[in-house]
Amino acid sequence: MKSQCFIMQIATEDILLKVTNVCALCYDDIHMGDTIHYDTQRYHYLCQSCQEQRSELMNEECKIIEDEEGGLFC
Repeated sequence: MKSQCFIMQIATEDILLKVTNVCALCYDDIHMGDTIHYDTQRYHYLCQSCQEQRSELMNEECKIIEDEEGGLFC
């Protein structure tokens, strides 16, 4: 896991009140107590599963090294 690319946090009521309560990639709901990851390159929260998938695509400088499908918010 490329720790410099993501900041791991536990979803608190305060975090969920200030930001969206869905994962930025899969749009799955994030609940209080969930482990979430803040993507320091794209400035959004990811669920555990999406963070692991994205981490596999990144090099040590947090740059995507494999092509991924683009989207409206990517």
